[in-house]
Parts: sequence; C-alpha cells; structure tokens
Amino acid sequence: MKTLLIVEDNEHNMELMIQLLEDDYKLILARDGLEALDELVDKTPDLILMDLSMPRMDGWTTIREIRKGSTCPGIPIIALTAHAMHGEKERAVKAGADDFITKPIDFDRLFDTIELLIE
Repeated sequence: MKTLLIVEDNEHNMELMIQLLEDDYKLILARDGLEALDELVDKTPDLILMDLSMPRMDGWTTIREIRKGSTCPGIPIIALTAHAMHGEKERAVKAGADDFITKPIDFDRLFDTIELLIE
C-alpha cells in the first residue's frame, strides 16, 4: 500500500482527506510545514499533499526545504490551496511542486493526479 503525507492545518479539510484516502493509502499526517519536515526525518511517503497557507511554516517554504535538503527530495508533491490567483500555479511549480490543485478540491482530479504521480 502506498503512503501519502498530508500536510494540512484546517481540521475539516484534514478529516475530509482522511475519509477519502484512508481506504486506499497509508496516511501520515502533519498540521504544518515543521511537522511535515519532522515526519520526513524517519518516514518516506510515496507522495505529499501540501497545503500552502499554514502557520509556523507555510507550504511554499516547506516544499523548498524538502527539495533542497531532505533525504527524499524526489517525492512528488501536490500543492493544495484556496488561493487560485493568476500566477499561483507557476509559483508553486517554481517552489518545487509537481502539480497544483485549488480548493475546494475536485477529488476526481486529485485521485487521478495522485495515481499519475506515484506510478
């Protein structure tokens, strides 16, 4: 079973993703970027779902940290955000995200993107 790291500070969004993904994937949960980096010290997920707007360490910074110094810099990362402004996708990709999905999440698109990136 493939493992996903979900990085999300909103409880409602986290619970929704758990409900939708827990049957098909092993899940590791983090509430912000610092927790995500802590989890990556001894765990290597197959893919990361990264919220971009979080306290303590935002998703932009966390993605850059994963890409530059982690033991797992090649893990696919899907950036998730409610900020759908022009240029946000390019900014996420420049930070190191492999894909970008806006909230509210189109879960069919999310499932397809996860499958594509972890195969």
